[in-house]
Amino acid sequence: MDHYDFISIGGGPAGQSAAELATLFGHRALVVERHVLGGVVVTSAGIPTKTLREAALHITGFRARDVYGLSFTDEPCLVLERLRHRTREVMTEVQAAVRSSFAAHGIDVLYGTARLGPNRTVVVTPRDAGPTRSISADVVLIATGSEPLRPPGIPFDDPGVFDSEGLLGLQQLPANVMVVGGGPTGCEYASIFTALGARVTLVDAADRLMPIMDAELSRLATQVFERQGMRVLCGTGVTTIRRSQTGLEIQLTSGELLRPEVMLFAGGRSVRTGDLGLEAAGVATTPRGWISVDDTYRTTAPGIYAAGDVIGPTLASVAMEQGRVVASDAFGLGIKKHIYPLPVSAVYSVPQVAGVGLTEEQASAAGVAYDVGRCRFATLPAGIIAGHTEGMRKLVFAVDDLRLLGVHSLGDIAAELVALGQVVIHQGADLEIFNDLTFANPTYTMAYKYAAFDGLTHVAWWRGRQRQKAS
Repeated sequence: MDHYDFISIGGGPAGQSAAELATLFGHRALVVERHVLGGVVVTSAGIPTKTLREAALHITGFRARDVYGLSFTDEPCLVLERLRHRTREVMTEVQAAVRSSFAAHGIDVLYGTARLGPNRTVVVTPRDAGPTRSISADVVLIATGSEPLRPPGIPFDDPGVFDSEGLLGLQQLPANVMVVGGGPTGCEYASIFTALGARVTLVDAADRLMPIMDAELSRLATQVFERQGMRVLCGTGVTTIRRSQTGLEIQLTSGELLRPEVMLFAGGRSVRTGDLGLEAAGVATTPRGWISVDDTYRTTAPGIYAAGDVIGPTLASVAMEQGRVVASDAFGLGIKKHIYPLPVSAVYSVPQVAGVGLTEEQASAAGVAYDVGRCRFATLPAGIIAGHTEGMRKLVFAVDDLRLLGVHSLGDIAAELVALGQVVIHQGADLEIFNDLTFANPTYTMAYKYAAFDGLTHVAWWRGRQRQKAS
C-alpha cells in the first residue's frame, strides 16, 4: 500500500492549491483526478465560457456596432469554427499551465475514480483500466466539485436541449435560443448568443435576474440586455418541454408557447459525491447533499477535509483559498487560517456585473444606516469614449462614519474594477480615501472618485439640514 502525507480527490482549484501548498513545505502529495487537471474551470465552465464571450465580442464587433456603425456579416459556420478554434486554443494553453504547475511542485497525479476507504485510505480505480489501488494518507481532501443540475422533468436526451457542459458541443449556431435560468451561467450564455446574432429569450422564475447581485444593477443589466435585442421574461417558469413534428416546443407558465431551436437549462449545479462512500467513511452531509465542514473545512471524519463546490456552490477563487486553509490547518503551517468573508462576485455577461460587500438590500435588512454614491458612465469620459455609457459604479457606505460597506459595478470590466473597492472595505477605510487619491483620467477607475463625491454631497446636505433643524 502506498502512503502519502496528503491526498486530494479532485484536481480542480481547491485540490490544486492545497496540494501545492503542502508540497512547498515538504509534504508528499497525490491528486486523484477523474478527467482533466484543473477541473470544470478549464474544461466546461469558467475558462471556456469566458473565452467564448471574448471571442464572440471580438469576432462580431458586437460592443462597437452602435459606436462605429459596423455590421456583422460573417457566415455563421465560419464564426462557429473561429469560436471553437479560439476556445480550444485557450483551454489547451490553460490546461498545459496547470499540468506544468503540478509537475513543478512535484505533485503526483493518478487519473481515475476514487472512493473513501477506512482509516483515511483512498481506493482508486485507474482510468486506464489498470488494477485498483488502495492508498493511505495522513490527510485526505475531498474536492470533487459539482456538475450541472439536471432535474428529471427536463428532457436532456432531446437533441435541442442542453446543460451548460453539453452546449459546448453545438455543431452549428442556432438562430433562436431559449435560456432557462437567470443566474451567472444563464446570463453569460444569453449574452454570448445575443452577440452572435441569435434571437434569445431568457426565462427565470424569480422576479429579477442575478439575485446574488445588487438589485438596482440587476434591473439596469436587464434593460441593457433588452436594448441589445434579448427578450427577458422574469417571474416565468416552464411547464412542459416536448418535441413535435415542427420542432422543439416549450410551454411557459404564462401560457405562451415558444419554439426555439436550442434550449439551455442553466438552473444551478449539484454536488458530485455520489460514489465516494461518504457515509461509510463517517463523512456527514447536509439535507441538500453538501458535505458538512467546520471553519477550517474539517469534515466529521478525522483527517478528512472538504473544499470547493462539494461544501456548497462557490467561486473558483474562493475554492482555491479554501484549499490553502486546508493545507495550512492540516499541517500546522499557520500561514492561512481563514478566508476573507467578502469575496468578489461577478457575472461575465455583456456588460459585466460585479460586486463586493453589502448591497443596499443587505444593508437595509441588517438595519444599517447607509447611503449610496453613484457615478453613471454616461457622465464619465472613459465611458463616453468607449461608447459604454450604460455602466455605473455604486458605493454603499455607512452614514455615521462614511465607512465603505459595498461596491457594485455594471460595465465592461466590472469584475476587475471592484477589486479596488474590496481593498478599501478590507482596510475599513471611508469615502474620503477616494477624495484623497488621484486617478488617471480618462479611466473607469475615476468612477470611484465621482461616486464618492456624490455620496459625500448627500451626507453634507443631510448634515446641513440637521444643523438647520437644531438651530
